[in-house]
Amino acid sequence: MKDFEYAFISECGRRYENEDSFGIWEDKSAGRWLGIVCDGLGGHYFGKQTSQLVTDVIMEYWKNHAEEPDTPEKVVKACKAASRKLDMESKSNNYKETGTTMVMASIHNGKLTVAHIGDSRCYINRPGEGMVYETKDHVDYSFGWEKVERCFFSFKPEVAVPDVVQLDIRPGDRILLCSDGLYKSMPPEILKARMMDNQTPHQLLDVFAFLCEKNGDDNYTALLNLV
Repeated sequence: MKDFEYAFISECGRRYENEDSFGIWEDKSAGRWLGIVCDGLGGHYFGKQTSQLVTDVIMEYWKNHAEEPDTPEKVVKACKAASRKLDMESKSNNYKETGTTMVMASIHNGKLTVAHIGDSRCYINRPGEGMVYETKDHVDYSFGWEKVERCFFSFKPEVAVPDVVQLDIRPGDRILLCSDGLYKSMPPEILKARMMDNQTPHQLLDVFAFLCEKNGDDNYTALLNLV
């Protein structure tokens, strides 16, 4: 298998602090790749620390269980490990409430495993077909504002339940993981059209970063992998 070609960005945007976190793990000898993006919930304590904690725990779980096949059950176990660690950290900080979203994608043996909790997203673009997959946000708009219904949140493991899908991947597929600060900075048709451009992952993310700085008002983070 050829080496994965990928790029990443993570910036404050117009906020004073970047509460997004991301992680990448690659095992070239085994043809494995894992990417994660987490977005700390605004209005709660320790957003950056929480998003980094969940990123780190899931990454570590994946590395420590690399001999196991990627399955929905493996994702659930990794998320439960992250929830337990989050509760421990919150307890040590006087039971402060804190939370984060999460989206991840793992590649192994031609199979892609995508999982998400909250409103961070995964998009998959395929040459000749366009967008073939997009995650569905866990958000309720009925109160006149966005309420994230599922996320990692201190002492609420029942809302840290991921949606998991497994897909066959093909050469040329583009996998984008991003926080809401990225996709809310541009119309959806622009994001999808740019993903079809004949450019490298670095060049595509440069375009997205320009649009985020021009139009956005939030942190923005993205990982883009060209299979």
